[in-house]
Formats: sequence, C-alpha cells, structure tokens
Amino acid sequence: MARQDRAIRTRRLFLEAAAEVFNECGYDAASISAILDRTELTRGALYFHFTSKEELARGVLAEAVTSEGLVPQTLKLQEWVDVGLLLAYRLPREPMLSASIRLAVDPKARGLFGTRWPDWIVLGGDMIAEARARGEVHAHVDPVATSRLFVGAWTGVQLVSGSLEESPELVDEIASLLELVLPSIAVPGILARLDTSSGRAERLLAASRAAAEGRGEDPGPRSADGPPKGR
Repeated sequence: MARQDRAIRTRRLFLEAAAEVFNECGYDAASISAILDRTELTRGALYFHFTSKEELARGVLAEAVTSEGLVPQTLKLQEWVDVGLLLAYRLPREPMLSASIRLAVDPKARGLFGTRWPDWIVLGGDMIAEARARGEVHAHVDPVATSRLFVGAWTGVQLVSGSLEESPELVDEIASLLELVLPSIAVPGILARLDTSSGRAERLLAASRAAAEGRGEDPGPRSADGPPKGR
C-alpha cells in the first residue's frame, strides 16, 4: 500500500509540474527537461508514469472537469451556480485547472487533444435540466443551449480578465456574469433565493476541506498563494 501511495503521489507531482510549465510556456514550448526540473525526479520515473509530453497534457486535461467543493443544495440551480463559482475561485489558485484552459485555447494542443468544454456543457446541461424539471427554471429554457452559452461566456470572461493589466478577481467577474444570466432562466421565486456572492466559493471549499480532514482524507492541493484551498 505504501508503494502504491508513493506512486500516486509521484504521478501527481509530474502532472502538477507539467501544468505549471504548460501555463508558463504553452504546450509547444514546454519541454520534458523543464518539467523534470520542477520535480527533481528522474527521467525514468517520469517515463514509468507518462511516455511523452502528449500523455502528460492528456493527464492534465483529464483533471479539468471537477465539482470538488460542491455539496447538495435544496435548489438544483444553486448547485449549478456553485459549480461556476467554485471553478472561478479555484482556477487562479490551481495550475492544473488553469493549464487546462491554456491547452484548450492553444490551436496546436486543441488539435491534438481536443478540449473538455463538451464535458462542462454536459455537466451544466444536466443540472439545468434537473432544475427545470423541479420548476426552478422557466419551461422554455433549453438546458444544453444555456449550458453551452454559459461555458463560452465563462471562458471568455476568464481569458479577458486574465489579460488585463489590473486583473479583477475571476470569482468576482463570474459572480457578476451569473447575476446577468440568472434572471433570464430562473423563475422569480427561485431567483430571490439564489446566492451568487463571490465569497460563497471560498466558504464551500473551506467546509469541504474541514470535512475531508475530519475523515482523515487528503484535503487537496495547496493554493499558489498560501494555505490549502481545496482541489
């Protein structure tokens, strides 16, 4: 079991190092040597887990669709809101997630691996469909189209905000995006009950981390700016 745990940690180290290099250099300019320098592990150890840079990129993308920190809510539409807020809070703090965006917008990488946007669209579409079935969303709302447009808008907000000289907090920007979108899909009685505050994601992650620690589980990676923030 100890050997298996060590192998899992080593594989994770390589993925995290690859994500950092992809973030900084892009896929084409990233090198195996640069990734190894981040880990201080051997090339043999790397090739035991990943046979190529392409396989490392696929491993990073495999981590991209995540709902960690999400907990069941009375309103399904609140869960959909929470997914968007949680990702916005986590992405600037977790290179694995931000690297998935960098790979998705890189034409060469996108041609090789595709993106995880279709998976996000399915995830969101399923949640909106369930919310509509519960009477939380207007009957005329198309769940898949709404999810597709929101994924596109979310990604655009992230790309634009990250390119500005004084970048606003992504979670604040996504909270504002949700406030624009929700009135067009949520029935009025539900809209008034939704929490779109930008601080909600941090609170959800803190609660999730505390629960994981209480169960003796790994609470997740540390953020780039300090204490553990969730995975």
